Amino acid sequence: MKKIKSNIVHIFLLTLFTTLIVSCDEDGYDDYGMETNPSIEMNGEWWIDIIDEASGDVLAQHILHKTYDTNAGDSRMFIDDDQNGYWIKGTVAVDLNNFTFNTTDEENLVDPGSTFNVTDGKILKNASVTESGVVVDSIYFKGEFSYDPGTIIIFAGHKRTGFLEDEY
Repeated sequence: MKKIKSNIVHIFLLTLFTTLIVSCDEDGYDDYGMETNPSIEMNGEWWIDIIDEASGDVLAQHILHKTYDTNAGDSRMFIDDDQNGYWIKGTVAVDLNNFTFNTTDEENLVDPGSTFNVTDGKILKNASVTESGVVVDSIYFKGEFSYDPGTIIIFAGHKRTGFLEDEY
């Protein structure tokens, strides 16, 4: 009986060590690398205030917007408010050298039949401070929508930290 227990323990230990040795083998992963998207430095979630340029009236405050890559490698990124603000979703051309973006007559994917223009779009690195004192990026752009030509809307805000004290 003692010999059977000893054999079982040896088989168990041998299986354990074999598993450990085999699981540490990294062959086949040399060519694997995390791909980064072209606009990754400009991607994020943003708390944005929406302001009428002509009157200075604040139309909405702290509306969550997202910027994310198209994954097409075409130097474009999406701007998307998930239909919480001025209903904007479409792509903008990005300049990664100076963190600017713009577009003309872009189809608004959440408002079929309408288009929008984005001008003066820029992301300023470490240019804003949140409620909790965290230094974050700032975003600014002007939008004009085809259903209200001539009315310029200012979108300005800062990057979302995800900390509870910075949530609106």
